[in-house]
Amino acid sequence: MTDLFAAPQTPRVPVRGGATFPVRRIFCVGRNFADHAREMGAAAPASKAERGQPVFFHKPADALVIGNRDVPYPPGTHDLHHEVELVAAIGRDAPAGVLDRDAAAALLVAYGVGLDLTRRDLQAAAKAKGLPWDTGKGFDHSAPISELVLVAEIEDLDALSLTLHINGEQRQHGALSDLIWDVPDILIELSKLYALKAGDLVYMGTPAGVAALQVGDRFEASLDGVVQLTGAII
Repeated sequence: MTDLFAAPQTPRVPVRGGATFPVRRIFCVGRNFADHAREMGAAAPASKAERGQPVFFHKPADALVIGNRDVPYPPGTHDLHHEVELVAAIGRDAPAGVLDRDAAAALLVAYGVGLDLTRRDLQAAAKAKGLPWDTGKGFDHSAPISELVLVAEIEDLDALSLTLHINGEQRQHGALSDLIWDVPDILIELSKLYALKAGDLVYMGTPAGVAALQVGDRFEASLDGVVQLTGAII
């Protein structure tokens, strides 16, 4: 049997040291920093015991922008926003069933930094009507990502922080220790809903300070100097 057309190539994110990470799915976490939840008008938990359930959504794998490339301003919006995020990369298939913390941690192979670009006006309109966020989140070029750094090369992830500069001015900054759900927590929750597999990426949520981007803006995202992502909106 012959394909009707050539199969699209699997997106591959460079891994520091020379390997690549073939991408299967992109999971995203909403409202995972209390300060960002509050700036978006949502309640933030006072403690981990009160955090409820995480908010998940998806982006297509071909939404990735790889290699510090410039990002085209998307159609259909007049309010494109930046959200800087830790990106966790899963390097092996999860065992069947709900994960525990050790099993969740064992899946992780690398980390990077990314932007969850958002058509905020479309997201807000959908939320106001109780509709899905897909058009606001899962559009072309909505997931810029840095190279990945192997887990073994990062001594203490929880001690690191995310920073985003736009045109040289700091817009966002947040300590990973302030995540409402840390990476193993999120993998545990995802395992209740999905079969996690090698090639899955998880965008872990953004700190406060999200704001609009304009054509010509330059961005520089950093995971405490461990890995950086740069580019421009064109």
